[in-house]
Amino acid sequence: MRFENENTLFRQQTSGNEEQFHSKYEYAMREISQISGRTSLNYIGGYWKRSRDGLFEDRFPGDLTVLNAKFQLSQETETRQAIGAAKKAFDIWRHLSFQDRCDIFDRAVSILSDRKYEMAAIVTMENGKNRYEAMADVDEAIDFMRYYSGQMKLNNGFYQEMPSPFPNEHPRNLLRPYGVWGVVSPFNFPAAIMIGMSTGAMITGNTVVLKPSSDAPWPAFVFADILAEAGMPSGVFNVVTGPGESVGSELVRNDEMAGFVFTGSKDVGVRAMRAFSAARPRPFVAEMGGKNAVIVTSNSDLEEAAVGAGRAAFGFGGQKCSACSRVLVEKGVYKDFLARIIDWTKELHVGDPRERRTFFGPLINEAALKKYRNGIRRARRDGKVLVGGKVISSEELNGYYVEPAIVTGLKPDHPLMRNELFVPILCVMTVPSLKRAIEIANQVEYGLTAGIMSREESEVEYFMDNIAAGTIYANRRAGASTAAMVGAQPFVGWKMSGTTCKAAGGEHYLQQFMREQSQTRCD
Repeated sequence: MRFENENTLFRQQTSGNEEQFHSKYEYAMREISQISGRTSLNYIGGYWKRSRDGLFEDRFPGDLTVLNAKFQLSQETETRQAIGAAKKAFDIWRHLSFQDRCDIFDRAVSILSDRKYEMAAIVTMENGKNRYEAMADVDEAIDFMRYYSGQMKLNNGFYQEMPSPFPNEHPRNLLRPYGVWGVVSPFNFPAAIMIGMSTGAMITGNTVVLKPSSDAPWPAFVFADILAEAGMPSGVFNVVTGPGESVGSELVRNDEMAGFVFTGSKDVGVRAMRAFSAARPRPFVAEMGGKNAVIVTSNSDLEEAAVGAGRAAFGFGGQKCSACSRVLVEKGVYKDFLARIIDWTKELHVGDPRERRTFFGPLINEAALKKYRNGIRRARRDGKVLVGGKVISSEELNGYYVEPAIVTGLKPDHPLMRNELFVPILCVMTVPSLKRAIEIANQVEYGLTAGIMSREESEVEYFMDNIAAGTIYANRRAGASTAAMVGAQPFVGWKMSGTTCKAAGGEHYLQQFMREQSQTRCD
């Protein structure tokens, strides 16, 4: 059966029911505001448990007076308890048929689909996404669960009878789970990436200890509740909140861990990978960011190029690993393109993400605000800030709000042109040719996403054949380097953007969570 994406907003719009989308989201927002400030417990072995070391606060980054919840400030002890619970559950879970595991996830995805407006409202309160991006986050989580269940069924649980080389030999080939996997998820997709990575590990027969981002832990506990309702055996999925130095470090260094899957920064990912593989070879699946370029040629539709690059750069305030942070424009159309993207950017509404008109809301935390300030300072020193660059004061909005900024005049080797920023700063530079643009685009250590805006097919083909990135687009107005869809655009990074070059939301992703075994029985 053909896979279909959830696409909540698109379906409501095409059926003429967009107002229903808004009313359901706003109702869910009112409902979750009634439970703000509660205390959440760790989820270990099917039980809700406190840590010994107190709590930390999780606040709405769009209004710091709003306390979402208090979460457990866990340490190594709680993490080891969760690992023990997951190890105990593994022997039961791995012996379930793949059909039974898929049945649980099929029930879970149905429950999540029924609760998607609630989850979208929670995403907004956790990381400040507007309603459109928050629902897209939840839709992607739903898509991951459905797609991976479908892949297990399509591949017969990755079991295959093999041709026999001799009459008395009966070989078969299968993929089998490893054991307990650590999952560390980021703040920017607290539903989609958290659920996608966790589902990939569990549906293939492994058990999981999840450490969600301390900036956005709430969706992980909604997922735990959904899995329990769907019939997930105790101990298969465990959630422990707390600092990376304690919880994350224990997951990396504990000898009982069989595998690790991570989405986050390159620096953290590389350190974790080295530590995890120090004692013995163990699978480490990571996506570690990007420094993504969009190329605009003289054969492009400049209005389309400005919108596509702008959406990719400033959607969710640039806090996506797929965000465009460099636009390389052919000299002949540079001034025209620059004027168009500046005009487009000036019209964006930065504000409370709960409001319908908001394009993007706050940055996630004080550290992101500091990174924005430092980036703007360097841009003004070494180049020009043509628009934006202001931190919006707390008198106007009581959160981490900034203006989208467009910067010019920097050389290709400038730190702002080479290092991932994760804030809404877009660097635009002129290039003499498409060939030179691709050379500059490929100079960075990352290789996650890239885009080209050109109506000349030969230019698109040259770009596709020479760009060193895993997920690439041509003429994408909706986002020139962003918004891959599960099952259609598998999301994968090359070079320092990823460790395995196997794409999330693609047909090869699940194989990373299993090891191959060849079995032969002789008469």
